[in-house]
Amino acid sequence: MNRSPHIRGLIALAVVALSLYVALTRPVHLGLDLRGGTQIMLEARPTAAADTDSEATDRTVEVLRGRIDALGVAEPTIARSGDDRIVVELPGLQDPRKAADVLGRTAQLTFHQVLGTATDAPEGLPGQPRERVMADESGRPLRLQAPSVTGKDVEKAAARFDQNGVGGWHVTVDFKGPGQQGWARLTGAAACHAAGDPARRVAIVLDDKIISSPQVDPSVACRTGITGGSTQITGSFDDTEAKELALLINGGALPVPVEIVEQRTVGPTLGAQAITASAWAAVIGTALTSLFIIALYRVMGVLATVALACYGLISYAALAGLGATLTLPGLAGFVLAIGMAVDANVLVFERAREEYASRHRPTPRSSLTAGFRRAFSAIADSNITTLIAAGLLFFLASGPVRGFGVTLGIGVVASMVSALVITRALGDYAVARPHLRRRPRLTGIAHVGGVRARLTRARPNLMRHPRRWLAASAAALVLAASGIVVRGVDFGIEFTGGRLIEYTTTAPVDPDRARTALTDAGFPRAVVQTSGDHRLTVRAQPLTNAQAEAITDTVTELAGRADKVRDEAIGPSLGEELRRGALIALAVALGAQLVYLAARFRWLLGTSAIVALAHDVVILVGIFAWLGKPVDGVFLAALLTVIGYSVNDSVVVFDRIRELGRRGRKEPFAAVANQALVQTLPRTVNTGMGAAFILTALTVLGGDTLTDFALALLIGLVVGTYSSMFTATPLAVEMHHRSR
Repeated sequence: MNRSPHIRGLIALAVVALSLYVALTRPVHLGLDLRGGTQIMLEARPTAAADTDSEATDRTVEVLRGRIDALGVAEPTIARSGDDRIVVELPGLQDPRKAADVLGRTAQLTFHQVLGTATDAPEGLPGQPRERVMADESGRPLRLQAPSVTGKDVEKAAARFDQNGVGGWHVTVDFKGPGQQGWARLTGAAACHAAGDPARRVAIVLDDKIISSPQVDPSVACRTGITGGSTQITGSFDDTEAKELALLINGGALPVPVEIVEQRTVGPTLGAQAITASAWAAVIGTALTSLFIIALYRVMGVLATVALACYGLISYAALAGLGATLTLPGLAGFVLAIGMAVDANVLVFERAREEYASRHRPTPRSSLTAGFRRAFSAIADSNITTLIAAGLLFFLASGPVRGFGVTLGIGVVASMVSALVITRALGDYAVARPHLRRRPRLTGIAHVGGVRARLTRARPNLMRHPRRWLAASAAALVLAASGIVVRGVDFGIEFTGGRLIEYTTTAPVDPDRARTALTDAGFPRAVVQTSGDHRLTVRAQPLTNAQAEAITDTVTELAGRADKVRDEAIGPSLGEELRRGALIALAVALGAQLVYLAARFRWLLGTSAIVALAHDVVILVGIFAWLGKPVDGVFLAALLTVIGYSVNDSVVVFDRIRELGRRGRKEPFAAVANQALVQTLPRTVNTGMGAAFILTALTVLGGDTLTDFALALLIGLVVGTYSSMFTATPLAVEMHHRSR
């Protein structure tokens, strides 16, 4: 008795049961672009007094963690990124200015004795070299003695409310170590001056700005000061002012200065729209794909649809189990992988049809077994190439694009499990049923198929004139490349640096009026784009938060009301780094694909596939240049996915060329390549149709946030399918002919 089907069935059942348990017990963590909030990337900057090292960055993280906790944000996260960068996520926080003010401050906290007002000194200048002049909260200039206590001496600070209702809100400060004696000396010296004298005040300075200058209480004795290491700062505080003062004191001093190099704010409405749009695209696209597969493969199509549902469950459970963050591109990648998951099933079913039609396998059961065995190498090679692209996204990209690489990689592995384990287990059980043994055509694999039957009758020789196909590819390449030269590539702010703010408006805004208004407001280089009647995007050079608010005010005046749904800021240095990283990722992707294909096939076939990939990349970038659409990080994710998808098609053809060549046939290489192309054409058409349903649904239903992403993938699907058949294969034929 063959135990393999039973073992596969048990494995499939265990995988589905475990995935269901994880999916029900562990939620997936949503990225800020889906649930709304602010993400800030900080970079530690070395100074003469403080060099950036790993330990200093770790200490900076801990100081920032205390400030974030004091902000009162639910479920904040803070993590290092590399040696000198820190990524902070603040869910629900829609005011980036508040976060930037708290996190971006160097926070060199010091406590000074006030010597008097600046007018007390001759000509308003400090009387001694170690004195400084600084304006207090009311704008009055004060002369300050050199600091005697710093933020390092503060143990903790907290906002308190007098329960008796007499004192109102105040801030308690506890000092540690030498700070206790230093505070006593500082307040003791101030207490020697009369009440109301500016010199009786103590100035609390943060980053060269007086944040508070309280008077020392009359009960404090001269030269004795406030002992015990604890004090209260009182004043006309409300709860917000007291908490903010405690936050600034409690945050302490950062070991090294930090600079905000990236800032993203996404409104919860935009994230909810993206989730809803992707969900509808997934439901409709999967339904259309399922109907298409069922119409093609009947019972096997039904089982493949069940396996697709299991694929979705396994992918979701893997995301939850690994604690991965599901971002907007990742959500689109999750939807895309549904279409890619169809590929393995189609490969097996088409191979099973070939086996049945050849009469070497007279029953559906034996044909299905042979189909899985013979299709395995093509499935493995094509999925490994996609995993290479996903891995490169994870290691070379950042932010949401890295999240896309994670979900794409998980999707590829889950699709292989669903096809090679779940579909196999269900298929083995189904074809063994007596009802299907008596009616083999119901299985969907016991006949040739419409596309294959037509090709068999026509016997086309597609490789008779390979140079004609190459000429057509070259013409398309020149046309696309001319768009890059004529129109130029519109790099997004991720690659150039700058700020992008997106609004939804209650009334339509004419982009020309908006450009004129922004020019009058001092932003002549701002780029204004509209999408629909009620969405407007402004892209400009790097802006401060105050300048961004000025743009918002200008747009609000034009529209009556403008709600900010997205706000992204990228520093110039980070933009240059991301652009360089994108080019490196692209070059490494092509190189990795070439090495893998050369190892699995031959250099001739590997080189042909890489040339076809470069052809796809140039055409996709050129089309986006002609359309005037931005090339950003999300586009990079789509581009690398197209590379993986295009290689899939080429691998299937080359795998068949390799198989036919092993049979020892003495036919010319062009004839073998043509036969391989014709034999795999039904799989190419059916797989492309399955993925097209998903991508079309994502393009139409995805909304403004996903349309460009899905459009890039849809264009890549068409171009990649064409190039694998009519660029890579003819090029291999021509190169083989010249190498003889």
